[in-house]
Amino acid sequence: MTPLRKRMIDEMQLRNFSPKTIQVYIENVARFARHFNKSPDKLGSEDVRAYLLHLVQEQKRAWGTYKQALAALRYFYRWVVKGPEIVDDIRGPRPERRLPVVLSFEEVRRFFAAVPSFKYRVILMTAYSAGLRISEVVNLQVGDIDSQRMVIHIRKAKRNKDRYTILSPVLLEMLRHWWVAARPVTYLFPGRSQHRPARVTSIQQACREAQQKAEIDKRVTPHTLRHSFATHLLEAGTDLRVIQELLGHSSPRTTAMYTHVSTKLIAQTKSPLDLLHQENNSPKPQPAPVQDDQRPQTEAQAKSPLDLLHQENNDPKSQPAPVQDDQRPQTEAQTNNPLDSLPPENNGPKPQPAPVQDDQRPQAEAQTNNPLDSLPPENNGPKPQPAPVQDDQRPQVEAKGNAKRQRHAKPRSDSAKKGHKPR
Repeated sequence: MTPLRKRMIDEMQLRNFSPKTIQVYIENVARFARHFNKSPDKLGSEDVRAYLLHLVQEQKRAWGTYKQALAALRYFYRWVVKGPEIVDDIRGPRPERRLPVVLSFEEVRRFFAAVPSFKYRVILMTAYSAGLRISEVVNLQVGDIDSQRMVIHIRKAKRNKDRYTILSPVLLEMLRHWWVAARPVTYLFPGRSQHRPARVTSIQQACREAQQKAEIDKRVTPHTLRHSFATHLLEAGTDLRVIQELLGHSSPRTTAMYTHVSTKLIAQTKSPLDLLHQENNSPKPQPAPVQDDQRPQTEAQAKSPLDLLHQENNDPKSQPAPVQDDQRPQTEAQTNNPLDSLPPENNGPKPQPAPVQDDQRPQAEAQTNNPLDSLPPENNGPKPQPAPVQDDQRPQVEAKGNAKRQRHAKPRSDSAKKGHKPR
């Protein structure tokens, strides 16, 4: 180990970098030195720029690899060499937002059924059941499984953060079977030695074999199960904040990525093509008749009289609506027939006209009223006797006639007075 490499490792350990980060940074600086076949402290900013262009243009590396190399070289020149700023003028690439690959429930079932090894099946089911990274799964210890509280304790995860996640009862049953079969001591999933965890590369190889056996078209990795865990929880209605804590994300924007992956709302939205197909298969409703005032002017002008005649002959003629008196022309209203105001005759009993009151009669009719109209109508019952007329109620003409008859009456004889009959 060269003194320069030793110094870089010491600097990163003092900053409490994870072993994986230390390994990645050392490998990137070593590749940079091998490309120019010189010590990295002898190279400058132009060499760094040429190497990064070589990664992008010739080797066609992904932007993630480019960012790792840029971060390693920036740290090396800033904190190890401690010379003038060499990489500061080199900017990172524009961030890309790629949606993760997510398996459906059916694909997850087929994938687990295709894993032949019981050990690898339990490891992959643990990653899917709790949403763990593969490095977190292999570093689990026996004491991290809390069956009383039904949680899993994750120690020294990404950025050396601890957290708790859920423990499924189905997974707990499988872990008990695994403990009976393997009898782990320290690590829950040991490698060849009981004091070392299982190798990540072996688990990744088991993933590729199970994907091919299950005939899944998607690229399946152990991290794909973590993405599927978060997406399935979101589709089940779990709050986004809870999912963030279970996954161990520092920013909620990282967890919000799964809202773009969830197909629950997207699948419920109907495509316009489906609506068009549904409309073609459903019975067509009869179009509403278009009024003349609603027709476009160009269409009304382009209509042939022959078409209108043919349409009029084929359409059933509707009865015209009765014209109200206020809608008749003035000449017709002046010559209206009085019988138009009468109701139409029908087969039922004719309604009796309502009696007209004297105050509603015209003036000429009131002057020629028949005196018999004031008499009550006759009926079949006994006729009422007229009340006797008093002398003061008799007309004046009758009183004068009685007085005249009294003046011209002959005086009675004495014999009549005495009761003798005349001879």
